[in-house]
Amino acid sequence: MEFTASQIASFINGKIIGDENALITGVSPIESGEAGHLSFVAQERFAHHLDNSKCSVLIVTETLINKDQYGPTIIAVEDAYLSFQILMNLYQEMQGRKEGIEDGSSIHETAVLGDRVYVGAFTYVSEKAKIGEGTQIYPQVYIGKGVKIGKNCKIDSGARIYDYCIVGDNCIIHSNTVIGGDGFGFQPTPEGFQKIPQLGNVIIEDNVEIGSNCSIDRATIGSTTIGKGTKIDNLIQIAHNVKIGQNNVIASQTGIAGSTTIGDWNQIGGQVGIVGHIKIGSQVKIQAQSGVNSSVNDKETVYGSPAIAYNDYLRSYVHFRKLPELAKRINNLENSSKDHTNE
Repeated sequence: MEFTASQIASFINGKIIGDENALITGVSPIESGEAGHLSFVAQERFAHHLDNSKCSVLIVTETLINKDQYGPTIIAVEDAYLSFQILMNLYQEMQGRKEGIEDGSSIHETAVLGDRVYVGAFTYVSEKAKIGEGTQIYPQVYIGKGVKIGKNCKIDSGARIYDYCIVGDNCIIHSNTVIGGDGFGFQPTPEGFQKIPQLGNVIIEDNVEIGSNCSIDRATIGSTTIGKGTKIDNLIQIAHNVKIGQNNVIASQTGIAGSTTIGDWNQIGGQVGIVGHIKIGSQVKIQAQSGVNSSVNDKETVYGSPAIAYNDYLRSYVHFRKLPELAKRINNLENSSKDHTNE
């Protein structure tokens, strides 16, 4: 697709500085711009690119503009990062949505599909499954018995949604993620570990995005739940009966053990481990690689393994780095004290 600078400005209510007819055929990172491409500058540390970028058009936060003319055409906006996101969303919508049932897919006669649904080749939709209007299910997806998927969802290739799980509206589930696998439940006996049946399901509420290669286990009884607006990165394990609230962000390689409850608007860093049967409040920040083995109150920031208050950890770490030096000083003081005692 081709757009002029004036067309782009009209989408984001921007003010043009330069050639309003400058033609755009693609986008580039600001560091490696190309003629005919669009990029953006949203922070002061990238402002030097305004004079040397090879891009034809730049979307720029207006507070960074300090002269009347630049090499590229400038589209001045209040927030360049937000405006660029708006454009990317518009572009994605212009690509169109697939519709229809491709050859090679298998849909049980009792399954119910809404209008404008797309089902890709080699996808299997089981009995009594319900797929909402406008949802797109890409090739090689498995939809289990009695699964309910809402409107305008996107289920990428290779995803698996097991029996009786529920997915809300406007959700995205990326490739090779498994929703509703058995929870890790075993009872020790004299003969070994006996499997406990996992009879619950997973409920994913509206506007949730789940990255690739994640595992979200079904509850033993009841439901494992992921709240509205929560965003889950790749390679994350969420165990049975976990309850995650609304608008959380959880970074890659985090593991959450069974029956833990997590509130709303939390930020959980990469490689965090959270033990089972505890409660994480709301508006909590858990720094990357922390191990959380006890409940955390609202609005706390924790760090370390086991995780403690963030500022306490930083102060402790200063001393930890100097531990050999401190040990040597203590030994010297003890030896000096012994010498004085012998006198």
